Amino acid sequence: MTNILGVYQTDFANNLAKTDGDIADLTAEVVAATLADAGIGADAVESIHVGNAFGQLYTGQGHLGAMPATVEPALWGVPAMRHEAACASSSMAVLAGMAEIEAGRYDCVLVLGIEQEKTMPGGPAAAVQTAAAWVGHETEGIEFFWPYAFERVAGEYDRRYGIDEQHLRAIGELNLRNAKDNPNAQTRAWALTPESFMADDEANPIVEGRLRRNDVTQITDGAAGVVLVSDRWLAEHDRSARSVVGGWGHTTVGLPIDQKFERSSDSDYVMPHVRRAITDAFDRAGIGGTDQLDAIETHDCMTPSEYMAIDHFGITAPGESWKAIEEGRLERDGDMPVNPSGGLIGGGHPVGATGARMLVDATKQVSGTAGDYQVDGAERVATLNIGGSTA
Repeated sequence: MTNILGVYQTDFANNLAKTDGDIADLTAEVVAATLADAGIGADAVESIHVGNAFGQLYTGQGHLGAMPATVEPALWGVPAMRHEAACASSSMAVLAGMAEIEAGRYDCVLVLGIEQEKTMPGGPAAAVQTAAAWVGHETEGIEFFWPYAFERVAGEYDRRYGIDEQHLRAIGELNLRNAKDNPNAQTRAWALTPESFMADDEANPIVEGRLRRNDVTQITDGAAGVVLVSDRWLAEHDRSARSVVGGWGHTTVGLPIDQKFERSSDSDYVMPHVRRAITDAFDRAGIGGTDQLDAIETHDCMTPSEYMAIDHFGITAPGESWKAIEEGRLERDGDMPVNPSGGLIGGGHPVGATGARMLVDATKQVSGTAGDYQVDGAERVATLNIGGSTA
């Protein structure tokens, strides 16, 4: 069993460049604060895993597995490695740390997700992330690839089941509203009006197709950290876990979005490999479905990715995500709260940190420490983190 002993998230509204900060400063903050929350010193850490997606492309700085020891001398000599899997980079770091604990190799592992993205204007910064697609094969002639890709997801739902753009707008509105209560959310201070969630070309301009500004995430600087420990470590140190990882699922498919649609043509699910990752996690956790969950933190890089998550989790039947939206089931006080933190759209999306950030918020929920965005009585929370177009 893998336990979570401590967690930390930086303020995703911070812009490092404006304070003359850099990725080393971000690493130093998340290392020190995550260890402090866990109540351990750096000398207790036996292994380190760093999730980072685009380090060299945004900052020129690579070899980020060595950065924790660079900023914290007590970590000198501790084995460390960096993981890249686009938006799922720090989730892969978590899985690697869990594997080490479950194999008995180490008993105390520090996992970090780190990304500095605000090193250039918004357009070029967004273009950097095209590297997570199949470059030169599906990216030619497309200015902003990821809004294009998730507009394609919305289009596939429309083709198979029909889709109302107002339901996508409602997802964005809910997550931005939830973020108002999150002291680390990137958008918490944004001034929004009802027009911000309408087809208003001034208040909510078109980004790609049916997707508008508040259907997409922002460029974000941020980091998140978790300390993973074994049952043996807890017993030896007479400590209790903040949370326990009950189950996990992990599937990988090819890069191109067209291949995903072609291969799912005979499935009720638009992305059946995502559904399988979810049900694998349920099986490992020994639960039957979402009726045994109290909340979900899911990947809403664009509103169609959350629309997909709703039916793929089984909150509704395939193609009927709109029902949960209309019925208010996803609200923080609904029967299946989704992204009570604000998710990626409201909370921010420093790409390499997102998977770890989801675990931070899941841990806060089940330990009753989420503050103003706490889901009452939350005991079991699921997360879903995807990389690229769900590869």
